[in-house]
Amino acid sequence: MPAGFPMTTFAAIDIGSNSCRLKVARVVAHRLKTVHEDREVTRLGESVFQGGLISPEAMAVTLKALKRFQRAVQEYGVDQIRVVATAAMRDARNAPAFVSWAKAETGWEIEIISGLEEARLIHRGVVSNEAETAGRLLLVDVGGGSCEITLSQQKRIRETISLPLGAVRLTQEFLPTDPVVVPGEEALARMHQFIARELRRAHGRIHPTGARAGSASPLVIATSGTAAALAEAHMILPEKAKPGRGRKAATAKGWVTTRQVRQLARRLRKMTLVQREAVPGIGARRAEIIVAGAYVYAELLESFHLDGFRYSAMGLRDGILAQMLAEQDNRALAHEQFEVERWESVMATAIRYGVNLKQVEPVRAHVLELFDALAALHKLPEEYRTWLGTAAVLSETGKFLNHQGHHRHTQYIISASEIYGFSQQQRTVVSAIARYLGKTRPQAEDRAMRNLVPAEHERVRRAVVLLRLAMALNQDRASDVVRFGVRVYPKRVLLELEPGRTGAELELWSLRKEAGYFREVFGRELLVTLV
Repeated sequence: MPAGFPMTTFAAIDIGSNSCRLKVARVVAHRLKTVHEDREVTRLGESVFQGGLISPEAMAVTLKALKRFQRAVQEYGVDQIRVVATAAMRDARNAPAFVSWAKAETGWEIEIISGLEEARLIHRGVVSNEAETAGRLLLVDVGGGSCEITLSQQKRIRETISLPLGAVRLTQEFLPTDPVVVPGEEALARMHQFIARELRRAHGRIHPTGARAGSASPLVIATSGTAAALAEAHMILPEKAKPGRGRKAATAKGWVTTRQVRQLARRLRKMTLVQREAVPGIGARRAEIIVAGAYVYAELLESFHLDGFRYSAMGLRDGILAQMLAEQDNRALAHEQFEVERWESVMATAIRYGVNLKQVEPVRAHVLELFDALAALHKLPEEYRTWLGTAAVLSETGKFLNHQGHHRHTQYIISASEIYGFSQQQRTVVSAIARYLGKTRPQAEDRAMRNLVPAEHERVRRAVVLLRLAMALNQDRASDVVRFGVRVYPKRVLLELEPGRTGAELELWSLRKEAGYFREVFGRELLVTLV
């Protein structure tokens, strides 16, 4: 790379229920190169899973780790950072207070992601960095607060589910914390019943083997600290419990059989905390929660009739970094696949709520055309092109609930829906754009606008005008699509319509009605004529 050529640097922070993790990576030749990693065990979820609140002590420890991460982010000259929080923050009633405190101390916006978004990002991190993931793949991530299970094929997610089977959560709920007490049979039986109940939910969605998904067993990859600990700790098992021929090759890949996981779970369960701390790969902090984590893996592998798992060091942070690269670098390998998956999710959401795709497609095409033609006027960031196209397709989802006031319902549905590839903030932007297609105009005090950072307010107003123009261009749903041309002058914008076979009088009338709002937002006259 030529001297002085700028390299984009990304940072991803995962605020988990058990630990906080940082990864910093630079973009080199359209690929990510890790330059720094850090981790701190914070036990953020410990008090949450007991009483529903993040304790002041856990807040302080987590914030201290974030400040250390901030120094590293500054040292490496990070250009873009994404901070996400998972199960503990999803469950904590005082999560907003911690988010506000963290923002005041660091300036970072913490994004609390859903379990399904967590699973999607973990999948993205693994398939972007691991070989042999193009076939059938089952991903399992047992974190501190939740367990994500994802079935994919050809690097595309087929099914995914998030279960409350985190190692910290189960330890707090079922297992004693006294370091000299060995978990009794009753406690284990209760935990077994709970795990089995949740796995039955997974069986309704995930079919890694059998007639519905094909008979071949998938490659099973496990991520997170619990899987890493089991992959190393299984070496304490008696020689007869280890793989025979080919064991060295399997061990090098972090392969652990289902039988080994079950035997390891039973053995760890009989140890005191001090004894578990001495096991290779476990250590002091992991020893407190490893029994619960090991039982989750054992029950899961057995219930799905799987042979075992291969450990991968990739995970949530890697998925965040891969997505940031895919969003910004059109030449990155993951970009095209990311865009396809994201758009498929938008279409699936539209279909779920009964949207007529043939009716909204011309609106989407027109708003993208307007975005390009008026770029010098609206000056919106390029990502707004995607947000506008998405808002156009989902603009009528609210009619699924009620035709009356459906724009309000549309805003709620978009902001609350799981749409792969869209962060909560991005969904909030899309939902706000789709909200104001009726008589209402965006106001800072509106619910749809209050959830946006102030910097986005003016951008949303401009985007709303573009989408309203696109809607006005498609008033007569029975006619063929109206074509148009745009001419931008210093004091006015000329929109010239080419009538279809049935004319364009209704579109002309609708567009002229938007002229006042266009002038209010852009400070120019909008003139609409037929050619």
